[in-house]
Amino acid sequence: MDTPSDTLVEFNDVHFAYGANTIFRGLSLKVPRGKLVAVLGASGSGKSTLLKLIGGQIRPQGGEVRVNGEVVHELDTDRLYAMRRKMGMMFQTSGLFSDLSVYENIAFPLREHTDLPEELIRRLVLMKLHAVGLRGAAQLQTGDLSGGMARRVALARAIATEPLLAMYDEPFAGLDPISLGVIAQLIRKLNDALGTTSIVVTYDVSETLKLVDYIYVIAEGVLAGAGTPAELLASEEPFVKQFLHLLPDGPVKFHSPARPMAEDLRLQNA
Repeated sequence: MDTPSDTLVEFNDVHFAYGANTIFRGLSLKVPRGKLVAVLGASGSGKSTLLKLIGGQIRPQGGEVRVNGEVVHELDTDRLYAMRRKMGMMFQTSGLFSDLSVYENIAFPLREHTDLPEELIRRLVLMKLHAVGLRGAAQLQTGDLSGGMARRVALARAIATEPLLAMYDEPFAGLDPISLGVIAQLIRKLNDALGTTSIVVTYDVSETLKLVDYIYVIAEGVLAGAGTPAELLASEEPFVKQFLHLLPDGPVKFHSPARPMAEDLRLQNA
C-alpha cells in the first residue's frame, strides 16, 4: 500500500468518545483496495463505531477518516450521499424491510440510487438472489425466512448496486454452523467476483482466519495488531495472542478483581 490508489479506507490518528466513554485514542489503519479484511476486538472496542465513521454517521473528534481519497467528515450533504451510494451495508440484524417481499428488498437500493428501467432492475435482482441461492424465494415475505435465509437476502441487498465498499456488521452472529459457512463463503466469492473491497467486523475468530486477506485487531482504542491471518497467528503481542488463540487469561482477565480465594473462605467460616 505505497500509493493512494492502493488504499480505499484510511484512519489517521482518529479519536472518538461517547461522552466519557473513550472508544478510539489515536486509531490509524489502512484498508487495501480490492481485499477482504476483518476488524476484530473485544466487546466495546469500537468495531461498529468504525463502520459508522466510515459511513459518515458520526464524526471523529480528532484525526481524519478518508474513503477513496476524500475526508468523510469534511463532505457536505450532497457529496456524503454520493459517497454512500458507493457503499453497501449488511446490518447485524439483517435490517430487511418487513413490509416488503424479498424481491422488493433487493430492488429498493437499485430504484433509490439508479435510473435503470424496471426490466433491467428485475434482471439484476434475480441475478443477486441467484448468487446467494435464493432466486426461488423472491416472492416470499421477510417474516417467512429463517435466520440464515434473512442473512443471505441482506447480503444480496448489500451488493445489489455492486458497491465500491461493502461492510458487514457481525454477519455470523446467531447462525448455525451450516448457515455460517454458507454466508462466509458467499462474502468471499462475491468480494472476488465483483472486485469489491469488503470490511467484516466480527467476534468469530476461527471463521475469520479461514476467510479474509487481512486482519486488524483493536484494543484499548488503538490498533493492537495488523497482518495476514498467518502473521497474526504467529504474533507474540499479548492481546493479539490471547484473542486469536482464545486464551482465557491475558491482558483481558477472565476473573474479576477479588481477594484471594483462601481469604474469602476464611471470612466465610469466621
